Amino acid sequence: MPSRKEVLKMLSVLPLGAAAGSRLAKGEGMKGDGSILSASGLSTRAMGDEAFRRIGVEPVINCRGTFTIIGGSLERPQVREAMEAASQSYVQYDELAEGIGERLGELTGAEWGMVSAGCAAAMKHATAACVTGGNPEKLIRIPDLTGFNKTEVIIPRHSRNAYDHAVRNIGVDVITVDSEEEFKLALSSRTAMIYLLAGRTGPLGLKNVAKIAADYEVPVLVDAAAEDLTVPNAHLRDGATMVCYSGGKALRGPQCAGLLLGPKNLMQAAWQASSPHHGPGRDNKVGREEMMGMLAAVEAWVKIDHTKEWETWLSWLDTIENRVSDISGINTLIEEPTIPGMSHPGETAPISNHSPRLEIHWDPDRFHIGGQELAEKMARTKPRIVVGSGNDSDSGSTYISITAWMMQPDDAEVVADRIHELLSQKRSPKSTEKESPAATLTGRWKVDMQYYAGTSEHVFYIEQQDENWVEGAHQGDFSVRDIAGTIEGNTVKLLSTERRPGDRVMNIFTGTVSRDGNKISGEVFLGEYLTAKFEAKRQEKSNDREPIMVPQGPPLAT
Repeated sequence: MPSRKEVLKMLSVLPLGAAAGSRLAKGEGMKGDGSILSASGLSTRAMGDEAFRRIGVEPVINCRGTFTIIGGSLERPQVREAMEAASQSYVQYDELAEGIGERLGELTGAEWGMVSAGCAAAMKHATAACVTGGNPEKLIRIPDLTGFNKTEVIIPRHSRNAYDHAVRNIGVDVITVDSEEEFKLALSSRTAMIYLLAGRTGPLGLKNVAKIAADYEVPVLVDAAAEDLTVPNAHLRDGATMVCYSGGKALRGPQCAGLLLGPKNLMQAAWQASSPHHGPGRDNKVGREEMMGMLAAVEAWVKIDHTKEWETWLSWLDTIENRVSDISGINTLIEEPTIPGMSHPGETAPISNHSPRLEIHWDPDRFHIGGQELAEKMARTKPRIVVGSGNDSDSGSTYISITAWMMQPDDAEVVADRIHELLSQKRSPKSTEKESPAATLTGRWKVDMQYYAGTSEHVFYIEQQDENWVEGAHQGDFSVRDIAGTIEGNTVKLLSTERRPGDRVMNIFTGTVSRDGNKISGEVFLGEYLTAKFEAKRQEKSNDREPIMVPQGPPLAT
């Protein structure tokens, strides 16, 4: 169970998404008539901003990185030009895939390549290729693998993650291993593939896994979604059979595209499993625009002066650092990831989210605001700026972080001014006094969960209440997990998390307890899965009391 401090920290900054979204949807602060401005005289960015505002959505400045939920990256001009050109003509897609596959091989040093509808789709198609071997009679039976000889994928526990859903979607049995010994025992004639996250080392790192897998002729797929593309490819060099990348991250290709590199036979089997071909990949449609845009992104990548680009990112961070450094009590740190054997940190290397980062630290007791709270305020008020945040347990400081690589040229000054404004504000010390609880919550509660299009019945077992602090167990649909939180006055905040290998669903309950103390109702924040509503009713204990008879011997009937 998380500590009180950890739970309180998470509960203290409840997301403002619903409230902020409703204000923006009403057009507050937008143009009076809600219409989009003429393209005349507007920059491309201004046109994009106005297009979103016209429908009540306020854009954000991305100082966080290549997170899909805020748009990933911005396509390079060469990518947009290639996509626009491709949209003007028709083409036979298998012929297009053949031409692109050969060209990607020339550019990357891999034998072949294919473009998918995102990195997760590349993982899915690669898994299908390893399961079917390119046999369409098998392909059309996925995810029912009855009668297949290859039905298992091995994943070290360190590589289990939310994206391995793409592997599981093929219907394979995932074998999770924790050691080299377990890995060797798991390998068999049923093993279709091994999946690894990039960057893992040790006994279950790529080099050792690939060496062992080679004796069984089992392909190894490396997920390098957010990495720089290395040429020649570092993962293929270290023994990977295939490697996949997101198109909409470091490569700054189409947001809805991915890149898969490897031997031609597996690439062709993966393409067979992809749209436009019918089967399990038909729902992962990739168009000629994305295919040509992805190729253009790779062509641009191998020509770009990455050192110059890195220096530009550093200049943006310098602008922000210089602006905020005149505030007394502020400390800053610019971090540049380095790679052994590389002459300059800006050169391409197998590092995920490869970007310089600025951390701005302060004493939360002096400024009366924490990093997480400041980041939330920046994200929900104009100009909306998305930054990272955290706490340094060693120094006791709190901080926000600015990651440079997805920023735009005119962002630095706006970000610098906004951070300076917020950290210069005078704030009163936060009261440490907590309002006395309006009710005692210990006991069993029947919880009705109302999701968007369905309901579930959960149970709270609140086992202990220590003044404002409560803790116990939460019985969900499939598991029982810890729950903890607070009651201040009639406001209840509770946190529990459903965990699966590679996945988790956070439940933050915030509600109001009734006057009689027997009902709590409110909203559940579900992280990336948005929100739900809940109503919890106290369940009275049965007054039936029956004596317990202890048998004097073994049972006489069963």
